[in-house]
Amino acid sequence: MRRSEAREILMQMLYSMEAQGDFSEEAERRFEDDFLGESEQADYYRAAYGAVAGELESIDALIEQYARGWHVSRMAKTDLAVLRLCVAELCFMKGEKIPVGAAINEAVRLAKKYGDEDSGKLVNGILGQIARHMPGDSEPEKDQDQESEKEPEA
Repeated sequence: MRRSEAREILMQMLYSMEAQGDFSEEAERRFEDDFLGESEQADYYRAAYGAVAGELESIDALIEQYARGWHVSRMAKTDLAVLRLCVAELCFMKGEKIPVGAAINEAVRLAKKYGDEDSGKLVNGILGQIARHMPGDSEPEKDQDQESEKEPEA
């Protein structure tokens, strides 16, 4: 299993947990047993879940800080799951160095796949702001996919 597949499974789990209001370790274990199995990505999956579950209030506060008028309670659950996962990867996963650009690109991909037509833009905008304000050398990396998605200026 590739990291992107594990990330997608984790996003689906976070969506399910938000929809059911159950962020318990028991719910996480059931999801892990059903969908992850003995994958080589199990350590990443557990670390990412631990970061989200352990820092949920801080993650939501960061999202709201950069969402400009959006509260997490009003966001689409799919967008919120994607944002929570990526913010956890960028800010709260100890021992894992996940490239900023890769994390944001994956989040935008998931938002476009599972969200509505504006989800990719919303997720990209919020995560871009968070990345720009991160301490250290965490400038978002640009790639050709990001450049080609920009709309032409009028």
